[in-house]
Amino acid sequence: MLKELVINAGSSTLKWKLFSMPDEQILASGLVDRIDLPASVFTAQQPGQEKYRIIQDNITYDLAATMVLSYLKDQGVVEHLHEISGIGHRVVAGGEYFKDSVLVDNEVLAQIKELSQYAPLHNPIEARYIEIFMQLLPKARQVAVFDTSLYAEMPKVNYLYPIPYEYYNEYGVRKYGAHGTSHRYVAQRAAEMLGRPLEDLKLITCHLGSGSSITAFDQGQVIDTSMGFTPLGGVMMATRAGDLDASLVAFLAEKLEISVEEVVDILNQKSGLLGISQLSPDQRDLEEAAPTNPQAQLALDMFINRVVRFIGSYVAELGGLDAIVFTAGCGENAIEVRQKIADQLSYFGLAVDASRNDVRGKERKISPDNATVDVLVVPTNEELMIVRDVQRLAN
Repeated sequence: MLKELVINAGSSTLKWKLFSMPDEQILASGLVDRIDLPASVFTAQQPGQEKYRIIQDNITYDLAATMVLSYLKDQGVVEHLHEISGIGHRVVAGGEYFKDSVLVDNEVLAQIKELSQYAPLHNPIEARYIEIFMQLLPKARQVAVFDTSLYAEMPKVNYLYPIPYEYYNEYGVRKYGAHGTSHRYVAQRAAEMLGRPLEDLKLITCHLGSGSSITAFDQGQVIDTSMGFTPLGGVMMATRAGDLDASLVAFLAEKLEISVEEVVDILNQKSGLLGISQLSPDQRDLEEAAPTNPQAQLALDMFINRVVRFIGSYVAELGGLDAIVFTAGCGENAIEVRQKIADQLSYFGLAVDASRNDVRGKERKISPDNATVDVLVVPTNEELMIVRDVQRLAN
């Protein structure tokens, strides 16, 4: 039995899971939240046991990693830390360097840092954790699993922008997408649920959460995805604007007397559901407020409109549709959102059975048995995809 650790790091969080392989059993999992902030929280759990929790001010990146390994050793999950033979790291931007997951050496680490220009909020932190775990577990093999690698072989007609071609050649300006590990997992799982090879399916996967993206698969290959050069593009999200007229950036910079960078920050951090509602980026808050708050209802309506718009365009690109898949926080739990999306796409053969749809967070088919397009809910499992790549590359 091999023990493999998965690290999914964000700017202020560290999610982790320890698997036994190849049986893919979770031995322990946890989260470090509010990293480098007051009242940081470390939680961990083993199957069938109560959750372990510590609150401590200003847990740093280095301390967060050390606490994970200390928990595993102190709680007897591993007898010796060298039992952990591989560590898989989720990395957002792989650019055009990485079209698959890869074993990390110094050259790869330098390239991940270089690609920070494409994911400035993510790649530097993910590179830092790779360095930390290289120091803490020098004998373990490190594997980088890239969000963007799923989209590396998209058709050029879809990943290029209609701007001077030399910008692609010289600066790598193209659509890179995001959430690739999630889309890869739910597409494969949907094919299993339908009892058909992924290579036989026309499939649209909807990762709807705080960040949202939609991806179209044709015969097992990605043909298009909604997120663009950065995760700012695509559908309207919790705080991101999604697609808009690029000239607005210069217009707002002039009117607000701020820099382009400050406008981009507004589009990333203060737009989307939050910007329209002027209340909250959380759909649950907006659903509660919507009956008496027109802006909250407008924000929800705009979100559904943008999702429907992308799905419709992808059905046209695919030339038909076998199934649509909902995943991530909203996709897995927002009963009314799924219903409204299906209702607006009913002319494609989409429908949901109200009794099947009236469940949160559970893997299932929610379309009627006689529907021409299957509608599935598949809870995402990025960590499982990452550990499978660790197993493939590190052993």
